[in-house]
Amino acid sequence: MGCVEARRCEVLASQVTFSECREYIIGNFPEHYQVEPGYHLFDVYIIGVPPIFVGVEGDDVIFPYTKPCHGTFILRARGATEEVARLRTVPR
Repeated sequence: MGCVEARRCEVLASQVTFSECREYIIGNFPEHYQVEPGYHLFDVYIIGVPPIFVGVEGDDVIFPYTKPCHGTFILRARGATEEVARLRTVPR
């Protein structure tokens, strides 16, 4: 997973669809942001079928991540203060 793997993200769900990612993030995190495919997060590009949502809870970022040949995961990156600040500049 490149840089994402080095962060030791918590896996909240695995083998999920893009639709399931959207529903999970919108349903569980009142602070969420819609990003375009190709959004740069933790030195990786988020891919998927739009709309793609990224959630924020405190200093944590919750996001879908697709690893080729392994499927799509919902990950939580703890202590991601800089990414949270950058996400908060995305129009809601």
